[in-house]
Amino acid sequence: MSAPEAHTLSKEERISSKLLIDKLFNGGGSHAMAAFPLRLVYMQTETATGAADEPPVRILVSVPKRCFKRAVKRNRVKRQIREAYRKNKQLLTSRLAEGENKGFLLAFIWLDTELHTSEKVERRVKQLLQRLSERL
Repeated sequence: MSAPEAHTLSKEERISSKLLIDKLFNGGGSHAMAAFPLRLVYMQTETATGAADEPPVRILVSVPKRCFKRAVKRNRVKRQIREAYRKNKQLLTSRLAEGENKGFLLAFIWLDTELHTSEKVERRVKQLLQRLSERL
């Protein structure tokens, strides 16, 4: 990955397929860890060898309506999580680049009913990504 592309979050890196979402939450091979106010549900996948268009890590961000009734607050939290992931995803992708055809599906789920600062959200996302990369 070149330097300008290192800190991007493209459409291909997001989970939008209902099939993949069901696989992640109901597939049976998923695991979870938490760093309050976030919970990370992840599942290891096999990526096709030589598939340049398929990213090794795909993410989903969920902020339940029961946490924030107003969409403005839910959208703010989702923006904070996506930005924190975008800045720190190299913690995980650099480890995956060393290995052979491994990939991950990640779902970040918000647990708290309070808003937090972007710095705190970024610390928690970074902590979760580091813990996940250590499990590789």
